[in-house]
Amino acid sequence: MAGPIARLEGITYTYPGTDSPSLRSVDLEIGPGLTLVAGNSGGGKSTLLRLFDGLVPQFHGGRISGSATVAGLDPLRTAIPRLAQRVGLVFQDVETQSVYGVVEREIAFGLENVAMPRAEMHDRVDEILAELSVEHLRGRRLTTLSGGERQLVQLAAVLALRPELVALDEPTSQLDPEGAEAVLAACLGLARTGRAVVVAEHRLATLLPAADRLLRVEDGRVEEEALAGPSTVGPAPRAAPHPRSAGTATAWEMRGVAAGPAGRAGAAILEGVTLAGAPGEVVVLTGPNGSGKTTLLRTLAGLLAPLAGTVRRPEGRTAYLPQNPGALLHLPTVRAEVALTLRRTGHPGSPDAMLAAFGLAALGDRYPRDLSSGERQRAALAATLAGAPTLVLLDEPTRGMDTAARSSLVAAVEVLTAGGSAVVVATHDETLAAALADRTILLGKGRATEAAR
Repeated sequence: MAGPIARLEGITYTYPGTDSPSLRSVDLEIGPGLTLVAGNSGGGKSTLLRLFDGLVPQFHGGRISGSATVAGLDPLRTAIPRLAQRVGLVFQDVETQSVYGVVEREIAFGLENVAMPRAEMHDRVDEILAELSVEHLRGRRLTTLSGGERQLVQLAAVLALRPELVALDEPTSQLDPEGAEAVLAACLGLARTGRAVVVAEHRLATLLPAADRLLRVEDGRVEEEALAGPSTVGPAPRAAPHPRSAGTATAWEMRGVAAGPAGRAGAAILEGVTLAGAPGEVVVLTGPNGSGKTTLLRTLAGLLAPLAGTVRRPEGRTAYLPQNPGALLHLPTVRAEVALTLRRTGHPGSPDAMLAAFGLAALGDRYPRDLSSGERQRAALAATLAGAPTLVLLDEPTRGMDTAARSSLVAAVEVLTAGGSAVVVATHDETLAAALADRTILLGKGRATEAAR
């Protein structure tokens, strides 16, 4: 039997400026095959993955004890560029991982760094583009891609190096079913060649049947868990939304809208879109990656001018949550982020009440960028939804969020709609859509079509 590719012995790690360890006395061996990592947001999943490629502790700093070996190297001391040739990590926030502006160059970046001959490099890029079914993205600029498409591109860039261990942090959180299946197929292909694939996910339904092993990380402790059981199989129970009766008034409207990247003639992603929403109504946008969900939200928010047609928004504040929550968070504490929104809107609400609504009461004094991805998503939501906006636009709002956090989001949206806010949500999260949608709009092939009820 093949020996372990990664071995951790007595690893305890604490981030700078914190007293509580993010990993506690971890003893773990990872061998070839597909290993899933589950657990609540903030439990230590991302920290464990970042240990494999040396970012913890070499990049993040902090205090660490114990020893580790990954792909024959010591991740606590080996230079990160050398580790990157044997260990691949795809971040949850892929926006921070890009180097080049064009897809093909981005995928080839790691191959260039190891001085791969040009002909072999072209073949390797062709191979991975085909494997993930993203050949059509080859010449696209990263800034024109959807969040899900960017996830696939960063996965391709890591897999092109054929590392011995691949760690993926929430790789399917922004993917349509076809994209999720492509990720699973790539993971299984690597596992069959004797590599280790470690995937941290909240949504296990797609990956669990193919997994060789399941680990649960809670409060920094890593424990083996059975592959079958009520706590791990299938999606979370679907919450039934409160009945809403949207009135006949119109809160927002798009008439004959063509939308796409600014300043590019003939670049329309959507054509002839005519939609409207009422106060107190939740409209959910669904469709494949790249179908235009983000483009529609950005156009409705006023961040993209329509290429044709007209857009009307209600008076008052429009709150927009982008796919990358880090773009919104820049103040020293989570509480300060929420307080700023309340101050700018003149709303008398309490920052602490909003933090409590999203399970962030104990994190109010933390620096937002030191939070886990799921916690950072909740912080961005708290800052975005504070102050009773009249129009709320949410792009993949449950990215990196566990079941409890999703329930908090549903409750917050119910409060907003009860107060008359109109809400538009773009999501691949079927559980969230079922809990929130008054109407569902399907996007595809440049069109927006209302789904039958």
